[in-house]
Amino acid sequence: MTRGGKHTEQDGPERRCIVTGEVQPKAGLIRFVVGPENQVVPDILGKLPGRGMWVTSNRAVLDKAGKGQFARSAKANVTVPEGLIDEVEKQLARRVVDLIAMARKAGLAVCGFEKVKAWLANGPPRGRVRVLVQASDGSERGKTKLWTPEGARYFGCLTAQELGLAFGRQSVIHGALASGGLSDRVVEEATKLRGLREIDGGDTPAMKDT
Repeated sequence: MTRGGKHTEQDGPERRCIVTGEVQPKAGLIRFVVGPENQVVPDILGKLPGRGMWVTSNRAVLDKAGKGQFARSAKANVTVPEGLIDEVEKQLARRVVDLIAMARKAGLAVCGFEKVKAWLANGPPRGRVRVLVQASDGSERGKTKLWTPEGARYFGCLTAQELGLAFGRQSVIHGALASGGLSDRVVEEATKLRGLREIDGGDTPAMKDT
């Protein structure tokens, strides 16, 4: 097993990116709609009314969408707010933090090196480890001492402060989530956030899926 935790499942609905034209799982796409004043609005929760415009969660692709692709897809003159990409990133980070916090309150998440290590070695009380998450600004030496179990996912796109918010602490470097619906939602939203933050393609080289 590796720290990357190979992940190959492609289940779930798919959508076509309006920029690249590629059809891919929704987990890697961000939905946008046109608001009442013809302004492009990110729909992070996927609940806003209107025809969805799906864009790959990548800064370069989103930048192209704002330079004409949104208007072509909507077949109308639309306004793209200044700082739209940064706003999407902010909302996604908040969403991931909130979902991890919900998992923690449900007893499906732990933090701290020793607790995470115990879960990785012996498994959580229920199910198996679904996600290993580590702070992007944490010590690389410390992070390499943990590993991603086979079939689990690894994410390093949150800062120590953001992880701290999720676990009710000032800062957190290591966290793990047990299998379950909440963890699956964390995987979906963190996948989008990782694409936007583009930290060496998602994680540092030693942490990529292998």
